Amino acid sequence: MNLQEFQEFFEQECKKNNLKFEVQKSELLYRYMKLILEWNEKINVTAIKDEKEFIVKHFIDSLTLYSFMKEGENLLDIGTGAGFPGIPLKIYYPENEVTVIDSVNKKIMVLKDGIEKLNLQKIEALHVRAEELAKQDNYRESFAIVTTRAVSNLATIAEYMLPFVKIGGKAICMKGPNIEQELQEARKAIQLLGGEIEKIKKIQINDEFVRNLIVIKKVNKTDKRYPRGQGKPLKEPIK
Repeated sequence: MNLQEFQEFFEQECKKNNLKFEVQKSELLYRYMKLILEWNEKINVTAIKDEKEFIVKHFIDSLTLYSFMKEGENLLDIGTGAGFPGIPLKIYYPENEVTVIDSVNKKIMVLKDGIEKLNLQKIEALHVRAEELAKQDNYRESFAIVTTRAVSNLATIAEYMLPFVKIGGKAICMKGPNIEQELQEARKAIQLLGGEIEKIKKIQINDEFVRNLIVIKKVNKTDKRYPRGQGKPLKEPIK
C-alpha cells in the first residue's frame, strides 16, 4: 500500500466513523504503520499484518478516543503494546504531553524508534510496570486522561489506572462487545479506588468490530495502598 492508497482508505474509514481526516497527520500515521510492520518481521509487535485491518483495528480504533481529549491535556497509555492508542492520539494532539508504558522492553524499544523517526515531541516511552510507576509522586494522580486497550478485566485494570488519574480526570477503558458482567464485578473496585462510571459509549467501527469505551471519572483520591504489587490486582481483584 502506497501513501495515496493509505490516505484514500484512511479518509474513507474516518468519514464512516465521524473522525477528522488531516493530510499531514495521515502521512505520519502511514510512516508509523510501515515502521511497525517492518519491525514486526523481526519482533512480534502486533498480530495484525494486513494493512487495511491495521488501519481499522489500530488507527481508527485508537482515534475513537479523540473526542474525549482536549488541547493541553496530558495522557498516560498503560500496556501500550505497539503504541495504541497512545501514538495516534499523540499525532492528533501534537502539543499534548503523552506517556506510553509497557512491561515488555522490546515493544518500548520499537516505540522509541518510531518516536525518533517521526520526530514526535513531548512524549516518553517507558519500560515499567504500572504498579511501580504509580508509586512515584511525579506520576501518581497527575494525568488528565489514562487509557488502556483490551488489557485484563475491568476490576483489575481500574486498580492500575485510577491511581494515575488526577481528580476530575478520566480513565478510559477500551473493551470489546461483552462488558455487562465485567461492569457488575468492577463497580465496587471503581468506587473504592476513587472513581465513578461517567458513561459507556458503544461504537460500531465496522460490521465485525464493536468497541465499548468505559469512561470513569476520578472523584476522590486513591488510597496509597493501591495499586497492589506482586500481581495481586489480577490474582485477587477487588470485590
